Amino acid sequence: MQTVLLSSGARIAYDDLGHQPRLPVLLVHGHPFDRSMWGPQAEHLARNGHRVVVPDLRGYGESTGPAVRGLEDFAEDLIGLADHLGLDRFALGGLSMGGQIVMQTVREHPERIAAVLLADTFAEPETNEGKVVRNQAADRVLAEGMTAYADELLPKMVSPGTLRENPEVTGHVQKMMRDAPAAGAAAALRARAKRPDYRDSLKRVTVPTLVVVGSEDEFTPVADARLLHQLVAGSELVVLDGAGHLPNLERAAEFNDVFGRFLDHAEER
Repeated sequence: MQTVLLSSGARIAYDDLGHQPRLPVLLVHGHPFDRSMWGPQAEHLARNGHRVVVPDLRGYGESTGPAVRGLEDFAEDLIGLADHLGLDRFALGGLSMGGQIVMQTVREHPERIAAVLLADTFAEPETNEGKVVRNQAADRVLAEGMTAYADELLPKMVSPGTLRENPEVTGHVQKMMRDAPAAGAAAALRARAKRPDYRDSLKRVTVPTLVVVGSEDEFTPVADARLLHQLVAGSELVVLDGAGHLPNLERAAEFNDVFGRFLDHAEER
């Protein structure tokens, strides 16, 4: 693990693996997780010749800094980290909130992005009801901490099959959520409630784009992924059977295969 202090005041913790000549990859975790969420992908891609950078978002894991006000703060942290590491153009991938941060980054800095992964995420702005729910959740975790919130989320984060049959993944997911700093999680919840509509900007994306979703995702169902696929011309859509909201962990080998082949093709373009 390494850290860098950015001009925003954020101190970002990150893993930097590989350092090979192939297309660099930057992966963005979701809420309320940390960079270990991408462990299977980081190791797989690094073994296959990619430089892989996986940060803790500001306020999560081991990253600290001023509370984010909007997803644009996360996006600027990613670009600041890429600048620090000398990454001019790179593949950018994210899951759930991480996918929305990817969409924000692509909208603001399209010239930096060579390929896009959008996993278990959606492009529409928050509904009025959703804004209330996210702000109430922020109030709750600040008052109570993360444990009860995390335990309630767990059955929706992974599929019933994962809960029954894969205690290692289930335990990892639960630990990440319980360990998330409440202040950072609350700030991100409020920031996400204010996110813009990404649908129009996705129509302007011209780089190779992969959309992945778990077939049993309760938070972002397959219909949301189909819309992303329709919005980005020439994109690829993959549905991973039996996975919930975290197919990169629940079906890691399949996810790695799909993502690796996508990057192979992206490098050929």
